[in-house]
Amino acid sequence: MPNTKLGFCLKPLSVAMLSLGLVACSGPSSSVGSQKVEGKQNKPPTSSQSRDMSPVTDNIDRQGKPVVYQVFTRLFGNTNSNNEPWGTIEKNGVGKFSDFTPQALNAIKSLGTSHIWYTGVPHHAVINDYTKYGISNDDPDVVKGRAGSPYAVKDYYNVNPDLADNPKKRLEEFEALIKRTHAAGMKVIIDIVPNHVARDYHSLSAPEGVSDFGANDDTNVEYARDNNFYYVVGEAFQVPKAEGYQPLGGEVHPLIDGKFDEYPAKWTGNGARAAQPDINDWYETVKVNYGVKPDGTYDFPILPDEYSEKTYEEHAAFWDGKDLPDSWYKFRDIAHYWIDKGVDGFRYDMAEMVPVEFWSFLNSSIKQRAPDAFLLAEVYQPDKYRAYIQKGKMDYLYDKVGFYDTLKAIMQGKGEVSELVAVHKEISDIAPHMLHFLENHDEQRIASPDFAGSAEKGKPALAVSALISSSPTLLYFGQDVGEDGSEETGFGDPTRTSIFDYVGVPAHQRFMNGGKFDGGKSTESEKELHNFYKDVMTIAATHPAITGKYQSLHALNLDVSNSTYSEKQFAFARVKDEHGLLVISNFDENPTGLINLIVPSDLVGGRDESIEVKALLSHDAINLEKDGVNYQTTLSLDGLETKVFAF
Repeated sequence: MPNTKLGFCLKPLSVAMLSLGLVACSGPSSSVGSQKVEGKQNKPPTSSQSRDMSPVTDNIDRQGKPVVYQVFTRLFGNTNSNNEPWGTIEKNGVGKFSDFTPQALNAIKSLGTSHIWYTGVPHHAVINDYTKYGISNDDPDVVKGRAGSPYAVKDYYNVNPDLADNPKKRLEEFEALIKRTHAAGMKVIIDIVPNHVARDYHSLSAPEGVSDFGANDDTNVEYARDNNFYYVVGEAFQVPKAEGYQPLGGEVHPLIDGKFDEYPAKWTGNGARAAQPDINDWYETVKVNYGVKPDGTYDFPILPDEYSEKTYEEHAAFWDGKDLPDSWYKFRDIAHYWIDKGVDGFRYDMAEMVPVEFWSFLNSSIKQRAPDAFLLAEVYQPDKYRAYIQKGKMDYLYDKVGFYDTLKAIMQGKGEVSELVAVHKEISDIAPHMLHFLENHDEQRIASPDFAGSAEKGKPALAVSALISSSPTLLYFGQDVGEDGSEETGFGDPTRTSIFDYVGVPAHQRFMNGGKFDGGKSTESEKELHNFYKDVMTIAATHPAITGKYQSLHALNLDVSNSTYSEKQFAFARVKDEHGLLVISNFDENPTGLINLIVPSDLVGGRDESIEVKALLSHDAINLEKDGVNYQTTLSLDGLETKVFAF
């Protein structure tokens, strides 16, 4: 069957959405315990054959940063390798909650993980037939892919039936996974998608007294404050068309007729206001109304500027007793429902499309219920960062537009390290709130030809991304073994592991080794990469200097004569009390030659003429020698090598 190749962005922002001026952000949560790592006195083995690939099971005392491991739950445990484009669940297989065994969880934990983000858990629109469980079939005309988008949620009070061994007991199976994750010493994050829901939202599991989104809307008007949706009055919804695109790749299906019954039409999830959205719009979803009028003005109280400095308790008190739009209460109740089931936090999809006042209301209510809740927001507008951290009471937000985009260009050989130093400095006041990542479900795999073409090029980037800040680091499953996202699966193009179809993830499957999660079928290069990730992330999660002061050494070393240090290397340090880290990474595929590295004496705090610094990765220790007001050492790096020292 033909594979659909649509040239759209996964997160297009329509003019209609922008006209509403809806924005969002995020900031830090509570600390995640403490843990200690000792510097390695001797040079450890460099051969992956001599390294132990078994998971780390010991409980460790964290003194470093939070580490979020994102799993695409539907794909993580799937051992089927057919990967037929548009393949059914029977042909291509699907992962289950039960695949997260103690062995799997310990393997995840061995990467320094403190929180697992189980992506795609809330029940979203799917094609598989679950009518015998009372679940209505979804129309492929408004479902992306065969497995469906996890961001077209159909029932917020239950979970995706694909993920359960027994769909009738799917919620109980997820509750058991929460308990297993906690028993393994990690916390649970799931998605909340506040900006939009599936076109055919219908909850089978809502608590008594909870009505569905839109159930009480006045559909005779475009907008009303307590409507959950916006309407195209007097017009019926029309399925978008695109040349060459056929739902399910052209397969015959009883519901595929180019029609979907919706009258009047609702605004589309990304804010498109036409009765027939474009194929590049989020046409499978409808936009939720938070009391933002079509002209962009607000139908709710504005949070005063001084609340940027106020506590969660003061934010909660501000909203107490106020009459607010109905959608606010619906999402508050949803979040509380999952917190009460043991979920430890949320990743908020496209938070910037929802007004900051709502986040103040929701997040302050969550923190009253669960003070340690981990609240992470997706946001792409840097000028809104501080508002959503400070007023919106987010814990963390994506550092994509600045840090990730700049680092990606360096990995591709298109950028200079000085640019990375500059963008990191721009957010220095909120750096602890800015989550770092190299991959996630929206981004291209590092090893894909359109990104870097090699997972090895991600090694210096990982070290810099994970060690430069006390903010959390996010790892995407398969990243640590060099998954390249090359499978042609159906909806959309390769380079990103599909979030719309059933698929096996080959490099990850080799690491799974039939459920042992020991890398038994991994290639030697995959084993070596995985071990590098374990080493770096152990430092990030455990070394106390990670939460200390950051200092760039880049500009200082660019000016050193008789040194090969250049815009392709990055040296920096982190210091806290008596603990320090010195990091130097080489983004060049070629060896550096001799670098005369300069380190300010006040950074290492030593008065001795010579200071030994210990090696924390697979390289030798070095001595820093006093040279006037600074210390100096000579070293070299292999292509794409990173050296990390403790002092």
